Amino acid sequence: MKFGIFANLSGPGRHDEYYKVLDEAREQAIYCDENGYDSIWYTEHHFGHEGNELISNPLMMGADIAARTKNIRIGQAANVATFWHPLRLAEDIAMLDQLSKGRVEVGLARGLYGREAANLNPLADPKNNDQNRALFEETLEVMKKAWSNRFFSHKGEFFKFPADGLKWKHPMSPATPEFMDMEKGEISKISLMPNTYENRMPNIWQTIDSPRSIEIAAETGINGIFWMPTVKELKQRFELYRGKASEARGIDVPLGEGIALVRDVYVAETMEEARADFEEAVLNTYRWICHWRGLSNLLDPGEELKEGQELDFDFLFSRNMLVGTPEYVAEKIQELQEELNLQNLLLWTNHSTLPHEKVMKSLKLFTEEVMPKFAKTKLEVV
Repeated sequence: MKFGIFANLSGPGRHDEYYKVLDEAREQAIYCDENGYDSIWYTEHHFGHEGNELISNPLMMGADIAARTKNIRIGQAANVATFWHPLRLAEDIAMLDQLSKGRVEVGLARGLYGREAANLNPLADPKNNDQNRALFEETLEVMKKAWSNRFFSHKGEFFKFPADGLKWKHPMSPATPEFMDMEKGEISKISLMPNTYENRMPNIWQTIDSPRSIEIAAETGINGIFWMPTVKELKQRFELYRGKASEARGIDVPLGEGIALVRDVYVAETMEEARADFEEAVLNTYRWICHWRGLSNLLDPGEELKEGQELDFDFLFSRNMLVGTPEYVAEKIQELQEELNLQNLLLWTNHSTLPHEKVMKSLKLFTEEVMPKFAKTKLEVV
């Protein structure tokens, strides 16, 4: 099993000490790089004066971390693709891939918050789901073309590259049919500069939730990142992904292949200490998210929400928390392996108001007392 860090940096009231947030993020990343973690993932959110999401550009964050680490893979969970110009996003990812010598894991999302979309790209309004999805899919199509071809062109619903009527004549760049319409003397194709490290097609991940998004990701070779649901609900989603991926590839894809799971994690010497340290911090995250999503994504298949059910730690704990002693957390991870054939676990440790010192203490306990139990585990094909 591979372990990574889902680093959604947060902290209400920390806008005046943002440099400290970055210093703490660097310490976490360097520690993980030196202690065998496979990956670290940064988020993209905008205009969040409340302090629940503090990173506006995961690629810039990744560039800083790439310069300070040697082995850990650097992901985004995720770049909100619908807020970006596709060529700029493809270029910036390629630049980070060059800076890190091929350590980039490309994470993409369609966008959740209307406040962000309205001010960055109204076409990405999440209330217009069909348009948002079409914009996302075309953005991804452009990026793939840019990474997989020396010269490329694109004509779609939202984008056209190159623009019409671009004349080109320069003695240091002689016209060739590779990128020119020789009769018109116009540019017919463009080239990404730089391209990815060794011109590779990077691994592409998407934060996905709905059945249709899961199906599309599996059919198009995109890896999936899941977070909230219970094990029973995840089993259905993992099976859906496996089925569609198997159909698309013409082979029997193992359960769990191509999927990463984010889990909220806190490790302490006792169960009581873990809850006392982590409860309010993780609840603050869920209060923020569940205001839009509700509690339905935390239910088992067929389960109905009880009238008057409140969001509290007891409701969450048995459903998706990896919070407790090293022994307890290891047992819950073993359950994820047995039920889901889980291959990639991303730890969300630095929630909201949780002090950095406690984040690091928990992380070290996990590293020293939980990770070794899975270091030599061989995953069985389910």
